[in-house]
Amino acid sequence: MKNDIEIIVETEYLEEQSRMGEYVFTYHICIRNVGEQAAQLLTRKWLITDADGNKTEVQGAGVIGEQPVIQPQEEHKYSSFTVFKTPVGCMQGSYEMKAADGTMFFAQVPMFTLAVRHAIQ
Repeated sequence: MKNDIEIIVETEYLEEQSRMGEYVFTYHICIRNVGEQAAQLLTRKWLITDADGNKTEVQGAGVIGEQPVIQPQEEHKYSSFTVFKTPVGCMQGSYEMKAADGTMFFAQVPMFTLAVRHAIQ
């Protein structure tokens, strides 16, 4: 079942909400169920790393207060944000999921970069 979940991430730097030494980024997640049975997102776990190598781990129930059930061939989208002390950072993680048949599995979120425009050449 775990290969039946596709995760697409888009990021955006929020210049108007950032200030010296605080870089605010939003990320938009699309979780697609390309499988044949429904799956519920139960928990999330993130590893957030800034350009100085500082790491923060975040975990908890659901995403933005929801534990969505994603039907076959459907998707769930949400947006959230993070703040870095550096103009570049990255995130990676996983969602703990439960398939309709009761099977538990992890859907991996591949590493993605959050960067101020022109910070990476």
